[in-house]
Amino acid sequence: MHNEMLHHPAIPAPLRDFLRTHGQPLPEPLAAIEAAAHAGDVPIIPHETVDFFHTWFNQVHPTSVLELGTAIGFSALLFAHLMGVAGQVTTIERAPVMIAHAQDNLAAYDTTHQITLRAGDAADILPTLTAQYDVAFMDSAKAQYIHQLPLVLDRVKVGGTVFIDDVLQGGTVFLPEKEIPHRLKGIHRNLRALLEGVFAAPGLTATVIPLGDGLLMLTKDQAQHFSF
Repeated sequence: MHNEMLHHPAIPAPLRDFLRTHGQPLPEPLAAIEAAAHAGDVPIIPHETVDFFHTWFNQVHPTSVLELGTAIGFSALLFAHLMGVAGQVTTIERAPVMIAHAQDNLAAYDTTHQITLRAGDAADILPTLTAQYDVAFMDSAKAQYIHQLPLVLDRVKVGGTVFIDDVLQGGTVFLPEKEIPHRLKGIHRNLRALLEGVFAAPGLTATVIPLGDGLLMLTKDQAQHFSF
């Protein structure tokens, strides 16, 4: 599965290259999984985002994560590692080829059974969840973010945080829609609506962190149901 936007980050190339070569080293097996993903152009979070999560998790100390978009299981394993043995991750993936890779990695490396993989569409699975999470990480179909976010926010605690990856589309999200290729217009339209919606929403604090292809960070300030 090709990750086109991995090669079009939101930060200048010299800074991107510096961050990706001077970042915090990962322990095994995370380092090996990351290297294999990069070699195969498999979509995982870039190393500068890994470093950001390393710092943020050490400061905030969450103990539960809800993830949309398991891919090969790298970020779920990263979150489990950063939280320690008390942490729990629920991760959702709909692509059969990714589910197979993730199951292999989780079976091999989730030795403390911290990660629960739910196979299927997030729209079907999210309403069945009953837990409240400290953190949610969305890294799934970009056009679906705006539809999935209200369901995700329902599952996040007041004071909790939602991170949404790859929201800038290499910076093209800010271009007029007429300049966007037809095959990307739906993603462009929905990401623009997402950004406009979260920054205007009462009960949310929003910011965009220029890492990778843009990391949207939301804090849930109030107990309410959100719509965008």
